[in-house]
Amino acid sequence: MKALVTGASGFIGSHLCEELIRKGYRVTCLSRQSSTLSWIENLDIELVKGDCTDIETLRNIVLGFDYVFHLAGLTKATSGDAFYCINAKGTENLIQAVAENNPGLKRFVYLSSLAAAGPSATKNPICEDSPPSPVSDYGRSKLEGEKAVLRYAKTLPITILRPPAIYGPRDRDMLFVFKMIKKGVFFDLGKCYYSLLYVDDLVQGIILCAENTMAEGKIYFLCDTKFYTGKEIAMHISETLAVKAFPLRVPKFVMPFFAFIGERFNKQGIINRDRIKDFRHTYWICDAKKAREEIGFLPKVDLKEGIKWTADWYRIHRWL
Repeated sequence: MKALVTGASGFIGSHLCEELIRKGYRVTCLSRQSSTLSWIENLDIELVKGDCTDIETLRNIVLGFDYVFHLAGLTKATSGDAFYCINAKGTENLIQAVAENNPGLKRFVYLSSLAAAGPSATKNPICEDSPPSPVSDYGRSKLEGEKAVLRYAKTLPITILRPPAIYGPRDRDMLFVFKMIKKGVFFDLGKCYYSLLYVDDLVQGIILCAENTMAEGKIYFLCDTKFYTGKEIAMHISETLAVKAFPLRVPKFVMPFFAFIGERFNKQGIINRDRIKDFRHTYWICDAKKAREEIGFLPKVDLKEGIKWTADWYRIHRWL
């Protein structure tokens, strides 16, 4: 089985490559000239240079693969145009190249996001039938990427996945939270609820969706079976780090200013004006019932265990 992975050098992509190799896949990774390859450079993979924003670099690359896993995407940017260039147009270029040059493909898996669907308005988690209502440029760009994939649903076997926040070893977004709590504080955004998923469970879900015929043409949410408040997440992290952390309340009306300051320190950080549009909503929760019932998706790592493993990795690699 031959698999092409985009975004392979990133947090989720590198974990996916490792698992595909373990399962016997022959893995090729599409990388840009500027990609940092530290997580995959020692893996048994083939590297090819290309860029999803340039369709001419893709036409010959996509030949002969059984599976394409499209994980490449921009999660943080200071410009809406940047999100659309990578997440929408880049996705459109890739699936067009595949449709024109690899009609025998077994599955095209697009890793979208809960942000493409948007938050729930109530404590009832959103499901695949809920009308999408993204609230950020990132979410809208991922939804446009979904639409690009769906336009080829009659000619290619596609699957779209919408995970919530993903955490685990190599993740830099959650690292920001760990570092704050280690210093004894965490941002309290009020009573907010989140779906989460540990990276190993996401990877298993991605591969399951690729290999299961029931997943063809479908959209799935992938998350664990619980919802968590921000305080619960902070509590698990503080217990793991053996520190006391106190809430730093951030009223919603000051969030835009708070994001502006965050961008001044780190333009690619988790605290930015676009991400704050997401943080201002209460219910970032989804339901993976459809994936459980149709393809047998069963996450195995609970939050307490996942937080411990993540913290251990951060310590070992001196990130924390």
